Amino acid sequence: MEKLGELAALGTALCWTVTALSFESAGKRVGSLTVNVIRLWIAFLLLTAYSLITRGMLFPTDASPQTWLWLSLSGFVGFVLGDLFLFQAFVVVGARISMLVYSSVPPLTALFGWMIMGETLGGRQIAGMTLTVTGIVAVILERRRGEHQAVGPPVGVSAVADTPARKSESGRRLRGALLATAGAVGQSLGLVLSRYGIGSYDAFAGTQIRSIAGIAGFTLLFFVMRRWHKVGEALKNAQAMRRISLGAFFGPFLGVSLGLISLQHTTAGISSTIVAIVPVLIIVPSVLLFHEKVRSREVAASLIAVGGVALFFL
Repeated sequence: MEKLGELAALGTALCWTVTALSFESAGKRVGSLTVNVIRLWIAFLLLTAYSLITRGMLFPTDASPQTWLWLSLSGFVGFVLGDLFLFQAFVVVGARISMLVYSSVPPLTALFGWMIMGETLGGRQIAGMTLTVTGIVAVILERRRGEHQAVGPPVGVSAVADTPARKSESGRRLRGALLATAGAVGQSLGLVLSRYGIGSYDAFAGTQIRSIAGIAGFTLLFFVMRRWHKVGEALKNAQAMRRISLGAFFGPFLGVSLGLISLQHTTAGISSTIVAIVPVLIIVPSVLLFHEKVRSREVAASLIAVGGVALFFL
């Protein structure tokens, strides 16, 4: 099918929109790291059941050693390192600044795709990426500006802070930006390694391999951090588990598998650019479900991003 890669990437973005809302709600209840490890286990069970029904096997034993190597590496780099750095950036500097830095994923992916696989983009594709990333950045900046206007400065704090406080704030922002950058590099590299490893192999079985690597990485992390009791507490939280289960279905089960299908039929740079419009797509459910206000400049920025995506389908 023509444009199958682009359509699969758009499907991935829609899935990640549902996942983002589900995991944000669950993370506030049980913690983001706990959500990460539980979502991968749920996704693994879904992928195992799907593989048994569609392929007649529980595990991807028909995958070549090379496929196992590269997809496992991409799962560890993308699922574990990428998410770990990004979620820590959320803690240090907040979601808006983190996502602003994280919007560098499409150009980074295109760069890694060129370095590792020799992928190149045409003039229209570069224009589409530029417009999309510009629109995404503008949406994030506009929403953050609106939040600052609504909240305002803390009571009793002057507009000009003292020098030590300003230095401390600058250091915190730098550390958060570096963590978000590391997360973006992990995500970008994970995408390119996925494209390199998946070849023509079944996308859902490939996602199963990636989830196994992600589970192994988080299991090691949880043993080191001694946080397994947090998982036990989360499993008893019915509301959180419902949201994690929903997010796991649309995220690491369906969304990641659609992402691999996308990578099989288009370049990593184009795929990551379309998937990156989640901050734009999430505006609609934010308005409908949480009654958030949308400013005209936010709408204009969203239209720019959507226009950039549209160029990939021409």
